[in-house]
Amino acid sequence: MSSKVLWTVEAMAAAMGARREGALPDRVGGLSIDSRSLGAGDAFFALADVRDGHEFVPAALKAGAGVAVIAQGREGGMPKGAPLLVVPDVLESLRQLARAARARSSAKFIGVTGSVGKTSSKEALRLALSRCGETHASAASYNNHWGAPLSLARCPDTARFAVLELGMNHAGEISPLARLVRPHAAIVTTVEPVHLEFFGTVEKIADAKAEIFEGVEPGGAAVINRDNGQFARLASAAKSAGVANVVPFGEHKDAQARLIKYALQADSSTVQARILGDDVTYKLGAPGLHLILNSLAVLAAAKLAGADLALAALALADLAPATGRGARMMLDMSGGSATLIDESYNANPASMRAALALLGQAEIGARGRRIAVLGDMLELGPDGPKLHRGLKDAVVKNAVDLVFCSGPLMRSLWEALPSDRRGGYAETSAALEAELLGAVRAGDAVMIKGSLGSKMGPIVKSLTRQFSRPDAAASARG
Repeated sequence: MSSKVLWTVEAMAAAMGARREGALPDRVGGLSIDSRSLGAGDAFFALADVRDGHEFVPAALKAGAGVAVIAQGREGGMPKGAPLLVVPDVLESLRQLARAARARSSAKFIGVTGSVGKTSSKEALRLALSRCGETHASAASYNNHWGAPLSLARCPDTARFAVLELGMNHAGEISPLARLVRPHAAIVTTVEPVHLEFFGTVEKIADAKAEIFEGVEPGGAAVINRDNGQFARLASAAKSAGVANVVPFGEHKDAQARLIKYALQADSSTVQARILGDDVTYKLGAPGLHLILNSLAVLAAAKLAGADLALAALALADLAPATGRGARMMLDMSGGSATLIDESYNANPASMRAALALLGQAEIGARGRRIAVLGDMLELGPDGPKLHRGLKDAVVKNAVDLVFCSGPLMRSLWEALPSDRRGGYAETSAALEAELLGAVRAGDAVMIKGSLGSKMGPIVKSLTRQFSRPDAAASARG
């Protein structure tokens, strides 16, 4: 068992109003909802979400869980003598534990939401704040009705800073999460036409994102994108929620975290900015103007939280794009190598344009081409075909040589493209795969992006499998 103590079982049981059964440990080192990845001594929460977690309690205990949190009435299906905390409702007990974590903590909390850039901004904050003190942050994209409470409940009482990501795809989802987290600073990275199928208008999306301000602590701040068309609406919502300190960020002359000058490189950027009155020059270890702009919000929030601005800015040189969010790999080809940019995690019009801009910055070889491989952007409602077709301008502006499209919505872009930029089209990503693999050559830069449902990730795997370096292939087999 890990020597780390996240919770004593006594404190957990008290926070959740749980009944104790079996031989319980004194403490747990972590919290888990996945029997496949829990650590020894963790508490396993049997959530009923996509699948009923109670079915996996025996596996979790066998894998080393110290205790399982289960719902009343499910004791009969558990192993004899199993260490259990029995609660009326497992998800609500997780929320109760999250409230207890927030109540015991003296950390400065930062909440992050927005249509695009939540996870990358959260990771940048984790990096920047960690140079200044113990920092806790949400794992992966744990930002929904169970992910945010789990992330909060995992916050150790020794943390100086905590960064929680809050997401939604329907109105009313962020409000209870914000009231749970109670951030000292709330960031809205941007508002874009994402989940339009569920909202109808960008203004309604802005209203849903603005719910984060409902949880801001007294005296806290709202950090809002000044360059975004919804700034005034968001700022008004923040003030209506009682947040007097609105901190705009961006290129706008009125931004308090303002971009002064920048230089874009193929795999990084250099930035000069003024953050709440302080001039700072720094390097970003990942490329893209969208990341530069969000770094302004990151540094503003870090300063508001009491972190050392110089140390926080210096840390951003180590920022690296995550798998599916801009990670780069080299492909071994006949006659040289090609660059693969993996943007396959998800997609919407704003992130698609940002990814095409990244591709436009990518270095290519003497005979190389910039190739975009694009799958459908989902949940856009009736405007879906128009929003796909509208990507043509970004393709041309960023000097993308060839575009491969998959999916019925991407057909609209395919038909709008000049004929010399059409690489290939198929109804599904699987049907597109062979044509793409046959087209890539040494010197190319290939960017792959689409919504999760468009299944662009398997194309990334196929490319890396076919053109992986021998040492990478050996590592993968090992």
